[in-house]
Amino acid sequence: MKLQSKTILLLLAGSIYVMACQGKKSDSQDTAAAPAEPAAAAPASNAEGKKIFETYCVLCHGVDGKLGLNGSKDLSISVLPIEEKIIQVTNGKNLMTPFKDILTEDEIKAVVAYTEELKVK
Repeated sequence: MKLQSKTILLLLAGSIYVMACQGKKSDSQDTAAAPAEPAAAAPASNAEGKKIFETYCVLCHGVDGKLGLNGSKDLSISVLPIEEKIIQVTNGKNLMTPFKDILTEDEIKAVVAYTEELKVK
């Protein structure tokens, strides 16, 4: 019974964390004084992919991609093609949050590229 309560608390804490992060992202995008983006923005860097992963993904996947909380997959052994990873991050799956309204397409590609670095070689 205690394990079930802890699981529920972890799920609740994770949901609150994701909702809080969503609010921060949309608030910063809505500011009128935000600088204009270049017409052809370059894709986000791997450093940015790591930063995004640490912000949104470590709660369930862990720093090394192996945590497996809430049914998340072990990213260090994932064989999912990059294109499918992009679709999964964009649209979510099972308990995974869909990030299409949270991250830009370039940010999603950057975090997926970063997850490739977590693979066991």
